[in-house]
Amino acid sequence: MLFLDYQDRRPIYEQIVEKFRMLILSGAVEPSSKMPSVRQLAVELSINPNTIQRAYMELEQQGLICPVKGKGSFVTDSSRIMQIGMEETLSELKKITEKGMTLGVGEEEMIGVIRLCYKEGNND
Repeated sequence: MLFLDYQDRRPIYEQIVEKFRMLILSGAVEPSSKMPSVRQLAVELSINPNTIQRAYMELEQQGLICPVKGKGSFVTDSSRIMQIGMEETLSELKKITEKGMTLGVGEEEMIGVIRLCYKEGNND
């Protein structure tokens, strides 16, 4: 179940997109699984079905779900999800690297921090 924050200044459809995106990329919603119907989700969240439809269209444009005529929308396959997640992660890493360079963080120091993060992640 999704929980919406009505105090959030972002439109409701953007919140829905963000929450489903997080659930899909984290693996909480499995690849090839059926998404809730537009009507069903609209009733559960007590919002207009057009809002859900807009969120689903955005998720489709991002490549996270695909509609099947007469059957509903489904989460894309795992390889596509992995590709999207990796592209997003590498884009964030590039931004952080550029910020570090601007602040004078050296290449070796940056690489050292990344290696440390990997070591700490493998010890869990």
